[in-house]
Amino acid sequence: MRNLTYLLISLLCLSACKEQEKQPFQDGLANYPVMRQVMGDVDKYQVQILFTRIDRNEHGNPLFQDISFNLDDERYFYPASTVKLPIALLALEWLEEQDVEGLTLETTMLTDSVRPSQIPAYLDSTAENGLPSIGHYIKKILLVSDNDAANRLYELLGLNYINGKLREKGLDHTVITQRLSFPISPEENRQFNPVRFVDKAGEVILELPARHTDSIYIVPGEPKLGKAHYRNDSLYQGAMDFSFKSKFALSDLHGVVQRIVFPQAFFENERFNLSSEHREFILKYMCMLPGESDYPRYDTTEYYDSYSKFFKFGASKKPIPKHFRIFNKTGWSYGYLIDGSYFVDLENRVEFFVSAVVYTNENQTLNDGVYETEEIAKPFFAELGEYLYQLELKREKQIPADLSGFKFEY
Repeated sequence: MRNLTYLLISLLCLSACKEQEKQPFQDGLANYPVMRQVMGDVDKYQVQILFTRIDRNEHGNPLFQDISFNLDDERYFYPASTVKLPIALLALEWLEEQDVEGLTLETTMLTDSVRPSQIPAYLDSTAENGLPSIGHYIKKILLVSDNDAANRLYELLGLNYINGKLREKGLDHTVITQRLSFPISPEENRQFNPVRFVDKAGEVILELPARHTDSIYIVPGEPKLGKAHYRNDSLYQGAMDFSFKSKFALSDLHGVVQRIVFPQAFFENERFNLSSEHREFILKYMCMLPGESDYPRYDTTEYYDSYSKFFKFGASKKPIPKHFRIFNKTGWSYGYLIDGSYFVDLENRVEFFVSAVVYTNENQTLNDGVYETEEIAKPFFAELGEYLYQLELKREKQIPADLSGFKFEY
């Protein structure tokens, strides 16, 4: 236990001064048993943590101190729905690049199909006007991580645009290759539906034909996970190949959240090129809870406050107090649970970034639906979030943060 105590102190660096390091940290760890269990067996749980402590200078600009635990951008984990965040941001960047009169977040977006593997989308019953749009798709992505919404933006942008833009921004450990929860071949994932944008009178404002890419995007290293896996209801012995399943390293996820929260902290070529209106739109829906949304409207018994807010609150279905705002994107699949967050307590002026991934798959069988998500993964995120929050709550800052720009009322 002595070694684990010093591992937590030195690698996670959650005690800033030597006096704190001399204290019996074990007493504090006793309050976080799942966190201690997971961090004590990094090979089994494949845990990675990236925490950014934030201070402010005299101008209110953020000063970052990055602290990591077991961070390895080369080690593969399945990113699941976290890839939807950069896709949503790039859809807004693409929208601004078009510079077409009448083309906005709310413009009706009609997706056609020209191949058997493609599905059209002409209506959206969750929208106030019953019609799909870029803005409404982004809302659904950020509120409840809607797969179809993300796939529609993927089809709009195409792989060359998505991967080229991410590489330009310095996100070098990310490769996006596929639609989500849509089992088609890598070849079909390189085909993109025709799309039309129409005005209220039904007149076409912008039309994109069916497109494809000859470029083959593949995850480096041909990663394989598990000891067995199900495919089409049949069990296969041997690891599952993730070469065409996308990669989004934890540091890249962390960096994407930072880029949208504090774009001024990055070089211009590393930022997402968004207007202030579009950035405000993204931040609003990153922190909005499902129950705060009218369109789309969600059943809060299924989509409770912490449905996609894992840090501090993920192990409970109780309401999240209103003075907490969490700007984040989560992922959850194949036994992996991931969250990249900017965590804010408006009342006590606490702010920090934290991203983490944990793997809970005791039987090492993928696609069997048997994972220790409720028993280990969610409690781990809740404990880690609480642990970091308590440290930052007690930490004195020379210049308190002005968080008024992150106060969203619904």
